[in-house]
Amino acid sequence: MSKFKEKEKATKLRKKGFSYSEILKKIPVAKSTLSLWLRSVGLAKEQKQRLTEKKLAAAFRGAQARRIYRLTITKEIKNKARSEIGKLSNRELWLIGIALYWAEGTKQKDYNISQKVKFSNSDPEMIKVFLKWLLDICSISKKDIHFRISLHKIAKNKLKTVQKYWSSVTGFKIDNFKGIDWKKHKIYTKRKNRGEKYFGLLNIYVRKSTNLNRKISGWTDGICKYCRVV
Repeated sequence: MSKFKEKEKATKLRKKGFSYSEILKKIPVAKSTLSLWLRSVGLAKEQKQRLTEKKLAAAFRGAQARRIYRLTITKEIKNKARSEIGKLSNRELWLIGIALYWAEGTKQKDYNISQKVKFSNSDPEMIKVFLKWLLDICSISKKDIHFRISLHKIAKNKLKTVQKYWSSVTGFKIDNFKGIDWKKHKIYTKRKNRGEKYFGLLNIYVRKSTNLNRKISGWTDGICKYCRVV
């Protein structure tokens, strides 16, 4: 094919909305040559739209590929990290529970030295670990553990679903989740856990646990002393 015919064909393809890369697949010339041939070729609205749609589609494919790559890498890292933990001893679980309560539990204050153990969180896995700590490490009886759910009023219509959810997470009967603390809904909120995945906040209470709370305070002091932060 002569250069003239190649240029003519390239011009027709461009006017149909073909991209440079598409044209180069059909007409094997240098990209600089093609650019020179087509620099004065105008595109109709439909052709511009076609090119825009192709760019968006390519960008979407690229984004999807990057997302799949990130998910793959994340899975590999998590699997390797999971295997690094191995089997936990009772002492290690004891220290984990102390750290959890230190972060998410209600502490005794000078103005309230009789504060009982109260732990609050919305993460089901963290709730499971803390309950295991109470039952297996601190030897707390199940009958001494009770719950209250903190829930936004906007989720009032899914109360039964929420109660069933926390019953399933904890392994306690649904009758243990009748206590509800209703929270006023804010129209403008930065909360991420909304909609179908919102199950409120679970508060775990331990009856007659004032002394346990005091022990936890002493344990955290011991950790601080060992780490030389006090």
